[in-house]
Amino acid sequence: MGGKLPLRRVVATAARWPVGVGVTSWRYLWRTTPTRRRECEGDPSGDCPPPLPAGVETRGLQGASEGIGALFHRRYRARVRGALLSPNELMSRMQRDLDEFAPSEFASFQKVEGGPDRMRVGDEYVVRMPGPWDGPVRVVDVTPASFRLATLEGHLEAGQIEFRVSGEGRTVFEIESWARSGDRFSDFLFDRARLSKEIQLHMWTSVLERVIRSSGGRRDGCLEIETRRLEPKWPAERLATSARKRQALAALEHTPLNFDRSRREEFTRATGWHLDQRRQPLPAEPPGRPVPGGSWSIAQRLMRGYEFADPSIVRAHYDPEVPLEGRNMLLELRFRGLRFHAGVRVVDVYDEIRTIDGRDVHVWGWSYVTLAGHLEQGEMSWEVHKWLGSGEVEFTVDAYSRRAKIANPLVRLGFRLFGRREQLRFIDITCERMRRLTEEALRTARHGGDVRQVAEEVTAHAALGAGAVHDELVRNLDADGDR
Repeated sequence: MGGKLPLRRVVATAARWPVGVGVTSWRYLWRTTPTRRRECEGDPSGDCPPPLPAGVETRGLQGASEGIGALFHRRYRARVRGALLSPNELMSRMQRDLDEFAPSEFASFQKVEGGPDRMRVGDEYVVRMPGPWDGPVRVVDVTPASFRLATLEGHLEAGQIEFRVSGEGRTVFEIESWARSGDRFSDFLFDRARLSKEIQLHMWTSVLERVIRSSGGRRDGCLEIETRRLEPKWPAERLATSARKRQALAALEHTPLNFDRSRREEFTRATGWHLDQRRQPLPAEPPGRPVPGGSWSIAQRLMRGYEFADPSIVRAHYDPEVPLEGRNMLLELRFRGLRFHAGVRVVDVYDEIRTIDGRDVHVWGWSYVTLAGHLEQGEMSWEVHKWLGSGEVEFTVDAYSRRAKIANPLVRLGFRLFGRREQLRFIDITCERMRRLTEEALRTARHGGDVRQVAEEVTAHAALGAGAVHDELVRNLDADGDR
């Protein structure tokens, strides 16, 4: 992190704490600004933090994957009518002096890294608040109409927050955050006692009021606050919750592949490789490009979060803030009470129109390759197809693989006896899960809780016979907390 605040500024800020707490409490109790609040359950496809921009310094950042408890996606919105400043002028003023827009009796934005003339990527601030808390943040993105901050180590929260302005004729200013609590005590204050949650709401709505005054306009309607709660247990978030898993995931950054991908032409059955292909029809759509909210887009969303994977066989841990392409994933392979960890890396993400047998098909997909230490060598590709002429939609799996060199003789024997069977079982149940999840999302039209319930139900039975897939899909009762 950047430089520390001078002692006199720390003392001056701390001196405001008793008065600040009192004034803040009074204003909160007697707030008259109309607000519309909405709280609901989150969705992993749209409520996880956005990836950090390329080239951002990540040293010292405290991402959401390092936090504790549920992830809260919050949006604060104010509409302004008759603003004298253009949206970009308003944002430029805010970027020059962020502290101008802070509720001074309660919080102070003090720059500790970067020049005073304007905001740049890499600048760092400390948000000083009543009580013994600092909020160190780093600027990770700046545009003429927005800027984004990411929390640093020691912050009460772990995540990101973005400020942006838009509109012609009527200005719209938004504050959007994606964060988990930084530690267990902060989680208690925010999510259990709800003290920090209400203080945070008061702080950012106060910022909205100051933005309205600075614009020279007047508020148009209520201030809008939406809170979406995402529990870390849902499989699509895939946060590595234990220190051991976070260390193993971080180690994958420098782990090489365990095979030579450039020799793909040599990977045939004759040379000892398994070649697998599956095609799973999904509910059809009208002909033409994929329909928003339709079968194709639902399947794409499920694929992004690795939700097609059967958690009774494979669970994946990764940092959702890292872009999909290039992302490392720590797979937890499960077999009859045993667990093995294996690393993979996403190497290709594509969205394209192909012509197959004279028919145009819209394809979105991605693939990952195995890293050193994995029990297998090879690559798996996951795709969703829509045939533009007919409207048919299908989920496809293509893979080539073979057993890797395994040093442990017992593990080597076990993999020789059961590895191929488990691999085929995983592929088969993956296709079935994708069909069931897509159908349920279309049926409910909510893409929410009911889909998660089905995700828990569509798992392979632990007592499957060799090479078989159980006909009855049962609820996964595994109570491991890191899902």
